[in-house]
Amino acid sequence: MLAERRHQLILRALRSGGPAAVTDLSEQLGVSPATVRRDLLRLEEEGLLTRVHGGAVVDEGDQPFAEVAEVRVAEKDAIAARAASMVQDGQSVLLDIGTTAYRLARQLHDRRITVITSNLVVYEELVDDENIELVLLGGMVRREYRSLVGFLTEDNLRQLHADWLFLGTSGVRPGGQVMDTTVVEVPVKRAMIQAGDKVVLLADRAKFPGTGMARVCGPEELDVVVTNGPPDPATRSSLEEAGVQVVVTGKAETA
Repeated sequence: MLAERRHQLILRALRSGGPAAVTDLSEQLGVSPATVRRDLLRLEEEGLLTRVHGGAVVDEGDQPFAEVAEVRVAEKDAIAARAASMVQDGQSVLLDIGTTAYRLARQLHDRRITVITSNLVVYEELVDDENIELVLLGGMVRREYRSLVGFLTEDNLRQLHADWLFLGTSGVRPGGQVMDTTVVEVPVKRAMIQAGDKVVLLADRAKFPGTGMARVCGPEELDVVVTNGPPDPATRSSLEEAGVQVVVTGKAETA
């Protein structure tokens, strides 16, 4: 079978929710596991999938916010509660897009702080809380994911500074690289990193390695990672070398 045809069949199998493991794909295609691994490597280089332990997943881009908001809620709430405890009254907080940032916003009610965000759901959550000074960044609306993006958002961020940035992600690679599934969000995230004094990555255990084809930043640009499960050894080593503090909900440890 020609490589191009194998690649088509691999992507079709993954998108249909079929076998994702190398061994399963090998049997389905009638080729060796080594051939499948080479195919997966090529497809990953082309940005069409992400290799994970033992197989691969397809990067389909962002799901609608409402769908993602219903996934792993308890885990996100545990991460959000730990992150909220870092913030002191009088400080400024920059909240990224995404559902974990929204869960964090729910933990910030009645705090005398300033919240800056491009996340429309965060804005809707906090708009009636008179204790919070709320700054909504300008930009083009991404309706499906309830966020603001574009050069207006980036320009606004260049004029602002926050004590804390709480950053979301779709995946963290073993090298500690923070990834995103949607290219249009990456410049905004990078501008947020420049605007934040302390950068905190919020990442539940499914984000190691998660998904994403676009690089947001490396571990050297992070100060803290808050998660509900220790990262895999390779990622942990990368974070340790960069001096990142890893906070696992229920306990804290310095990486």
